[in-house]
Amino acid sequence: MNLIMKMLAVPATVLALWAASAQAATNDDIAKRLEPVGQVCVQGKECKGMEVASAAGGGGGAKTPDEVIAKHCNACHGTGLLGSPKIGDAAAWGERAKKEGGIDGLLAKAITGLNSMPPKGTCADCADAELKGAIEKMSGLK
Repeated sequence: MNLIMKMLAVPATVLALWAASAQAATNDDIAKRLEPVGQVCVQGKECKGMEVASAAGGGGGAKTPDEVIAKHCNACHGTGLLGSPKIGDAAAWGERAKKEGGIDGLLAKAITGLNSMPPKGTCADCADAELKGAIEKMSGLK
């Protein structure tokens, strides 16, 4: 019987030590583990700790037409996906420009979106002038 008591005492001791160590976490430790992994920063509001992320976003100078085209336009306009006019196809762009009211009409459609193209063609942070430059470069129209 003495051997059985010793065998039961060991797991009970281990269990008691484990429970004590599990409770040793402070409220600060628990709060740190429960912190969200990210945060939302609203433009125009102070957002502590986000300075590096906003600087890394490259919100600096204006984008060149080539940069806009390469990053946002080429996927569809490079291949003519879903009926989009291909880059350099002056006839297709000219027909579309005539229908929409010239470069300014094409720009208006690019800003609001057209058919399968989302507003601003996935370049939500592009200025209107940057979009216009990309349209002029892709179409060959001025």
